[in-house]
Amino acid sequence: MFEALLVQGSILKKVLEALKDLTNEACWDISSGGVNLQSMDLSHISLVQLTLCSEGFNTYSCNRNLAMGVNLTSMSKILKCAGNEDIITLRAEDNADTLVLVFEAPNQEKASDYEMKLMDLDVEQLGIPEQEYSCIVKMPSGEFARLCRDLSHIGDAAVISCAKSRVKRLEMDTLSCHKQVDKEEETVTVEMNELVQLTFAQRYLNFFTKGTPLSSMKKKKKKKKKKKKKKKKKKKKKKKKKKKKKKKKKK
Repeated sequence: MFEALLVQGSILKKVLEALKDLTNEACWDISSGGVNLQSMDLSHISLVQLTLCSEGFNTYSCNRNLAMGVNLTSMSKILKCAGNEDIITLRAEDNADTLVLVFEAPNQEKASDYEMKLMDLDVEQLGIPEQEYSCIVKMPSGEFARLCRDLSHIGDAAVISCAKSRVKRLEMDTLSCHKQVDKEEETVTVEMNELVQLTFAQRYLNFFTKGTPLSSMKKKKKKKKKKKKKKKKKKKKKKKKKKKKKKKKKK
């Protein structure tokens, strides 16, 4: 039996929102380590590789490996019935032909159950070779999504280039528009071994950047942890000062 629970159900909604436009159906490979998905779009232009580790769920159990053929469009429609604050549980019996989705309100006043028919999909796992890249650019995902969205209003293709100059920079342009992101910005880092200039379809760049809300959610968690650490340090400093004052009084 497989069962996985997410207290922050909106994460799963965003995952499906990022996938459904690229591929309509995919095989979910479920094991004790987590959920894996690999699929190509109908045009065989892009490859999707998704891994949801078991540690990412609030509760996770899987007694045996399962391969579930899921219609992502149908699943996305069902998930739209869940509120952003709802707790979502995925459940499937061994050799079952349905996937059960349970949406539960945080106050536990409401609960909804949905059953979705699974599909028989003949899918081969593709080996993705490790690659050494000529250029690696790290920047805020939201900023990259904004650049892609802005340029898509002007042209169907975007040229992404990384050139050696006094300041290494990432450039995105169409025939009538040009955007530049300098390395001088603290949030952007460029690691480059050689000149890179590639052209991409704007349609696919916009599909890919639908996954950017997931990376922003990780950042929020990190910020909260940092704040807690700072508070602990302040408390320790106050305790040390009190101890010093007591020692002086005794003297």
